[in-house]
Amino acid sequence: MRIDKVSRGFTLIEALITVAIVAILASVAFPSYTDFVTRSNRSEAQRELLRIANLQEQFYVDNRSYTADMENLGLNKDPFISENEHYSIDAELADGGFVLTAKALGTQKNNDSACISLSVTDTGKKSPTNDCWEQ
Repeated sequence: MRIDKVSRGFTLIEALITVAIVAILASVAFPSYTDFVTRSNRSEAQRELLRIANLQEQFYVDNRSYTADMENLGLNKDPFISENEHYSIDAELADGGFVLTAKALGTQKNNDSACISLSVTDTGKKSPTNDCWEQ
């Protein structure tokens, strides 16, 4: 009587090859994912800057002046912290107009070193002019 062994499962080599392939894929995908999240968080700052600029214009229509106090615009505090707490946004008055500046906080500051600060003026000028503002 002969007993045949039936092979079931994975060998150690097959498991190691699978782990190596997964590690290579992760090493390629993770930087792309981090870049995507960073740009997504930056778009939150851009959106909030433009929204607050609109609030400034509405305040100007009502009061014939701009304000440096974010609470006067109906926001919860000065400086205003974005919804996901990635940016602190504050206003400065200059030459009869305003400059809104969003400064990166926490991990966004570390991950987005090229665009730590974004700003927009009452004339619509955005800075910095590099790739920080999506066109």
